[in-house]
Amino acid sequence: MSDPIPPLITLEEHFIAPGLFSELSDIYGEQLKHVPDVAARLQDVGPLRLSDMDTNRVALQIVSHAPGLGPRPPALSRLANDTLAGAVRDNPSRLAGFAVLPMADPEAAAAELRRCVRELGFVGALVDAHVDGTHYDDRRFWPVFVAAAELDVPIYLHPTFPSEGQLPTYEGNYDPGAARNLGSSGFGWHQETGLGVLKLFAAGLFDAVPGLKIIIGHFGEMLPFMMERVEKLSIRWGARERNWRQVWEENIWITTSGVWGLAPMACVLKNTRIDHVLYSVDYPFEKNENGLAWVRQLRDSGMVTPEELEKIAYRNAEELLRVRAPVVATESKP
Repeated sequence: MSDPIPPLITLEEHFIAPGLFSELSDIYGEQLKHVPDVAARLQDVGPLRLSDMDTNRVALQIVSHAPGLGPRPPALSRLANDTLAGAVRDNPSRLAGFAVLPMADPEAAAAELRRCVRELGFVGALVDAHVDGTHYDDRRFWPVFVAAAELDVPIYLHPTFPSEGQLPTYEGNYDPGAARNLGSSGFGWHQETGLGVLKLFAAGLFDAVPGLKIIIGHFGEMLPFMMERVEKLSIRWGARERNWRQVWEENIWITTSGVWGLAPMACVLKNTRIDHVLYSVDYPFEKNENGLAWVRQLRDSGMVTPEELEKIAYRNAEELLRVRAPVVATESKP
């Protein structure tokens, strides 16, 4: 008989503030008109979301605004964060917040991060992986990472849509819809996010801010598969106080968001600390029930012990974010 599934904490779970839905129609309008249920769930941070969590053993969601606000005026990030703070106040045992930051204005972004952590009680930030194609190795962005380290909260680097300059990279002798998907969830999102982390390492950010905590989703945005090659070749990138492997083990956490397979997990377990692997879903773009089915598959595979499954499910998130999963009813053993 299988062990019961532990309570789950998820970290890459999104909403769009109702007051900003039209503002972001340029990037979400075409996508969401085909999936109206997702549009409705994005705008709900209340009963609909909580009911879905209850059904699928999600004890606590760390909620963040959907991508796209990074290049836009700081006032929009503030509005989104204030909206989320209200939802968290209404359900403090079930919801916590990651701030969205106006990364195009790094000083404003750092100030907003401080406000969200100190005044709103948020547990970190989730930001677009680049701003209009510019990654954060540029030192003008570093005050944001310094602020995160001073506050002792993580920054979650999340994929975002390609800039106008990046779009031609994904165009070719195929349908424009294929190009759009290759540039986003089909491949480009993950490539650009993984590359952004490597550029932070190459630029020396982790030496300059040794206490920095970075989270990336989708089983590490391709980096675990490339781990040994990057470790070998990054010696050509210049002298570092710590090598790539040390930074990976000490400064980077990864989540399972939206990748429901055991093959990527097998790779992760070979080269990533189990203490740095966290469960996530990518709700509502991904379904909580698909994530729960994957957790059951992982449990039954024998790849992890019951204690390791608990770490992935919720204990690692509790330690990293200083949150607690509320008590949930024990799942009956299938």
